[in-house]
Amino acid sequence: MSEKKQYTFDDLLDVIEKLRGENGCPWDRVQTHDSVKINLLEEAYEAIDALENGTKDQFADELGDVLLQVVFQAQIGKEEGTFSIDDVLYHICDKMISRHSHIFGTDTAETPEEVLATWEKNKQKEKGQKSYTESMKSVCRYLPALIRADKVQSKAAKVGFDWEDATGAIDKLSEEIAELKEAAQENDKDHVFEELGDVLFSAVNVARFYDCSAEEALSKTIQKFVDRFSYVESSAKAAGKNLEDMSLAEMDELWDEAKKR
Repeated sequence: MSEKKQYTFDDLLDVIEKLRGENGCPWDRVQTHDSVKINLLEEAYEAIDALENGTKDQFADELGDVLLQVVFQAQIGKEEGTFSIDDVLYHICDKMISRHSHIFGTDTAETPEEVLATWEKNKQKEKGQKSYTESMKSVCRYLPALIRADKVQSKAAKVGFDWEDATGAIDKLSEEIAELKEAAQENDKDHVFEELGDVLFSAVNVARFYDCSAEEALSKTIQKFVDRFSYVESSAKAAGKNLEDMSLAEMDELWDEAKKR
């Protein structure tokens, strides 16, 4: 078996520059920052999917796609004269050095928790944030809502604005669910919308106390639902039935079977 050809980072830069060049690829040449911005998000998600469900080589492959998006955006910036890959490298290296002041500076941090505190302190200093509210507002609005909620809550917890333990968070979740039920009984769509948001926010709080990712927990539940629904549908087909023609009770019976598998 022949060895794989070895490429360098400079090779990737050259490939993208050629694709964007005068005699390059018709599709690549017309792309803009905006037209391919969603690709960066999609490739990041696909990399996580490969990490959790694929092989290490598939993960490496998907990481390459993420890196491609960075280099592609940097090439567009270079052509516009706004920034280049050198600027990208400068910013990330400078950031890693300045925020790891316990390694490259005079701070000390012996535990992961102390490291995170140092990171947050340095981050606020870099961004000129003078309050915790400013820090909360800086949490990216494009993050999935469950992840954003966790980050905002964690920032509030740093100053003690938090429940003493999970019991308080669970009680609050129960309280919000009761308020959601009241809103539903009123048949007030706007009120339901508001209370539903409170329930989800409170659920994230509970997850945080148990060091669980609400985003990952929901993702796992979604997959569990899909797997069980698949069993219901395949079982119905095996019995010569269509789901559309079955009663809810019949489908629930198959659902209960799926839960036992």
